[in-house]
Amino acid sequence: MADGKIIAVWGSPHSGKTLFATKLATAIYDNYQSTVITLYTDLETPALPVVFPNDRESSVCSVGIPLSKAGMDDEDVIRNLLTVKNKQNFGFLGYKIGDTRFSYPKYGYAKAAELLRVLCHLADYVIVDCVSQPENSPLASTALELAQQVIRLASPDLSSLTWYGSQKSVYIDPKYRWDEQIQGLNVPNSDTSVPVDEIKAHLGEVAFTLPNSIAVRLQAQKGTLTESSSDKRFETRMREIAREVVTYDRD
Repeated sequence: MADGKIIAVWGSPHSGKTLFATKLATAIYDNYQSTVITLYTDLETPALPVVFPNDRESSVCSVGIPLSKAGMDDEDVIRNLLTVKNKQNFGFLGYKIGDTRFSYPKYGYAKAAELLRVLCHLADYVIVDCVSQPENSPLASTALELAQQVIRLASPDLSSLTWYGSQKSVYIDPKYRWDEQIQGLNVPNSDTSVPVDEIKAHLGEVAFTLPNSIAVRLQAQKGTLTESSSDKRFETRMREIAREVVTYDRD
């Protein structure tokens, strides 16, 4: 893999992976003067029009286009990047509304690895928002295998605990490096939470807990996640996580 560093964000359904990946990318971009690209891998529920509901390009750009190329190059990817006004070297790539599994030719590990190679050539950090069932997404499974870091999210609710209890044995495959992944706890909605201590007892070592934030939830609704929120506690925690990501050196 080329110069850039791949950070894969993975975890249980509805644990806030897409929001977290977007905020992590923003924290790295804002604090480390780096070129950052976020790749959203969900084809069933494309994330670009959700994260950027007010941007016309979210209905035009698609990662499916460069993935369909016989020989992919930097320009194929750049043409399909959604960028943020007044933020150079900050891009987002994913599927668009209307994309289905029938929209583009099937691809496998080699093509997914080629895309990640191009992204690493373009950016210092490539944040990959992985679907919860990576075996259904070559992009997600390849990113989990090639990533220098994997941040695995859980939410403090019974559905997340159930997912972890049933899926850990499925993803114990050495290529996913389960024991090397960084376990985080995200509290996207305090209304449905169960005691955090109980969750940690089931998950084992938890490296960080991201607090519930009404301000960030409002940003998600407005399509302004790439801006700093008014929640100082949340923003401080994201900067701490970004620092760990940037300074991490995998042997």
